Amino acid sequence: MQDKDAANTMPGGGDRSVVNGATYINTHVFVDSPPMQQEAPETPNRILVVEDDTSLATLEAHFLAAHNFTVVIANSGEIAVTTLESFMPDLVVLDLELPGSMSGWDVLQTLRKNAAVPVLLTTSMPLDMRKYLRSHGETRSTLDHLAKPFAMQALLKCIKRMLTITPQ
Repeated sequence: MQDKDAANTMPGGGDRSVVNGATYINTHVFVDSPPMQQEAPETPNRILVVEDDTSLATLEAHFLAAHNFTVVIANSGEIAVTTLESFMPDLVVLDLELPGSMSGWDVLQTLRKNAAVPVLLTTSMPLDMRKYLRSHGETRSTLDHLAKPFAMQALLKCIKRMLTITPQ
């Protein structure tokens, strides 16, 4: 029997835990010397990565965690919606091509009903996503698209831009 809740430590001082199917990834940033002034520590932005490709989800999560984001991975639409009941992210990276009974489009509709969370859509579908979204009434700056395959630096750039223009 496998436990649904598990935890372990990652190399470099990070933690990973799995709760109800969602993987939580946190890193700790170590500084060689204390800051000159006492400043309030910056709270890392929380990112929910909804991706059924475990390798890609893990790569995204570790890359973003290395850039001081707290990342939760949901490998299905159902897990994403369940995770949103207890974890409100600052941004969602959402694969539109999720298998199962809840697609990425279904997760997006659930997000739109319950929260104004910015969403970065990822897909390998060969269509002009921005044109499609505009034709379906999505003109918000809180929604953008990144075509797969993409470089991790492109992912980081999109996320930082979206977090900058989105009221927190």
